[in-house]
Parts: sequence; structure tokens; C-alpha cells
Amino acid sequence: MPYRFIPFVIGEYYHIYNRGSEKRRIFEDTSDYRRFLKTLKYYQIEGPKPKFSNFPNLIVNKLDETKKIVEIANYCLMPNHFHLLIKQIRDGGITEFMNKSFNSYTKYYNTKHNRVGPLLQGVFKAVSIENDTQLIHISRYIHLNPISSHLTKDLNYYRWSSYSEYIDPNFNGFCFKKDILSLFKDPKDYQQFIFDQASYDLEFIQHQLIEDI
Repeated sequence: MPYRFIPFVIGEYYHIYNRGSEKRRIFEDTSDYRRFLKTLKYYQIEGPKPKFSNFPNLIVNKLDETKKIVEIANYCLMPNHFHLLIKQIRDGGITEFMNKSFNSYTKYYNTKHNRVGPLLQGVFKAVSIENDTQLIHISRYIHLNPISSHLTKDLNYYRWSSYSEYIDPNFNGFCFKKDILSLFKDPKDYQQFIFDQASYDLEFIQHQLIEDI
């Protein structure tokens, strides 16, 4: 059985990612993407809670935000993989959050698409974030994924990442942005950072910090 040796520490950030088994798609349509995001929001809150699958729309809007076990800083959902930038808030929070989120989504996906078996490729991958420089570069990398994968030329039109939460103060999202945005003058400064030397950063991070997706 695969085993992860990286420890998860309270107050520390981690880049979490995984892809579909055999590189298969894990999101087939808009409702799949939406369900995945609702699942992430639901399971970042400590239980006990009503069963998510019974009332997914009602419950997500009534969660107690003071009982988070993780903070989700960034996310990007791609057709066959995902990236998350997460801070652990409670001991064991990341492991619990990931296991419950992806077990729930896999059950939903398999039922909807009439399939059986694991949806994701083994144990999720995790990279520890060591300092603020790595934090902001990983944040940039995550937000640039739709461009590097040629899904869009304009991040403003890609709906399945947290990019809009960072550059639009009126966007109603669920990410914890304080730690990252505190390192910039304002959201426009962060937006400029996203695109400065974008090609270099994508190549560097892919080779130095993460496994090939």
C-alpha cells in the first residue's frame, strides 16, 4: 500500500495534488466541477455534520466557518487532475480533509457516470512549503495551470480556479487569501506577479518542486 512520509504540521502550508487513475478525466461537465468545489468547502469544516450527499446545496451555505480543520488558500481543477494549496489548522486535518473529500467525490462520480473502482491515482501527493517565497511561487504556479495546459489564454475566463477570488474583491469565494495577499501591496500587485516571468516559473516549478502531472 502506498505510504506518505511527509508529516503535516499545524500552521504549515502544503501543495496537494493528484490526477485521475490512468490519467483519466475526473471532471466531465460543469456539475462535476461544482460538486467537487462544494465537497472541498464542506469537508474543510469539522464534524459532526448532516450527510453532505443528502443536502449538498443547503448544507454548504450553513457551515460554521469557525470550525475549520484546514484553510484552502488556492485551488485549480483541471480535466484530469487538481492542485490545492492548503494550511493545516488542526492536528490530522489535512489527512481527514483529503480522505473524506475524495471518498465523497469518488462515490458521487462513480454513481453519476456508472463506473466502479478508484477514481484517483493512489495516495495524493504533498509538497511542504518552506517559506514565503515558495508559497507565492506555488500560488502562481497553481493559477497559471490552465494557461500552461492550453485550456485558456485568459485566466479571467477559466471558472475552476481561485484566480478570480484573488483579483476581484467582490468575488464570493471560500479561499483563505490573507497570508498570500499580505505579501503584496494589493490584488493588482498580485495579479502582476502572476504574469511576470510566467514561462520561467512554470518550467522551474515543474522540474524542481513537483512530480510530473
